[in-house]
Amino acid sequence: MTTGPIDESQRTAARAVGITYLVAMATSVFSETIVRRLLIVPDNAVETAHRIMAHQQLFRLGIASELITFVGTLVLLTSLYVILRPFGPHLALFAVCARLIEAAVCVMMTLTGFDVLRDLSGAEYLKAFEPDRLYVLARMSIAQHGAAYNMAFFFLGLGSTAFGVLWWRSSLVPRALAMLGVLGSVMIGASALLFIVFPDFKIPLPVSLAPIAVFEVAMGFWLLFKGLGSRPA
Repeated sequence: MTTGPIDESQRTAARAVGITYLVAMATSVFSETIVRRLLIVPDNAVETAHRIMAHQQLFRLGIASELITFVGTLVLLTSLYVILRPFGPHLALFAVCARLIEAAVCVMMTLTGFDVLRDLSGAEYLKAFEPDRLYVLARMSIAQHGAAYNMAFFFLGLGSTAFGVLWWRSSLVPRALAMLGVLGSVMIGASALLFIVFPDFKIPLPVSLAPIAVFEVAMGFWLLFKGLGSRPA
């Protein structure tokens, strides 16, 4: 495979990928793990509503953190395309398109957070509803957030698998790392699809996310401190 030397734009893009992977991991863990674990009580709409009303600023920080994560996704996709396009332009374009769908679903998903805040706002026009009904409406919006994330994970799996294949072809990073990316991406995409078709067959989220999370953190540090290797001749 002859693709020419690595240029400075690709090395800059690699640093951007490294930073974005690590920052996006931190913001997503904050919004989806810390904030939601503190505020959302499974199968208890009333307690969940009380916690959100008592810690509304934390809930809003979670929404803002999600938006930062999705902006990071756009930076990531641009940078990955710059690096990996020479190794398969059509596959790189497919990967970008799949992950843009993921990003669009996720951005729309954040609107459910504002639905929750509206239902629990205590506005005058909401007094036509009993409090318990509003709590249930808020909890339904939270459930919609989860459903949207599951849909986004499917497109994340598609796009990330394609990028993983391109990393493998390129030999710009260790192939073991590229293979971890492919396997982790396939796992999260397949898990999302299985849950859609067979809702009772659910792989625990920490299990399905672990391989891709390890890949993204490892890739982030690798690209920041090691950078891109030499292209194959």
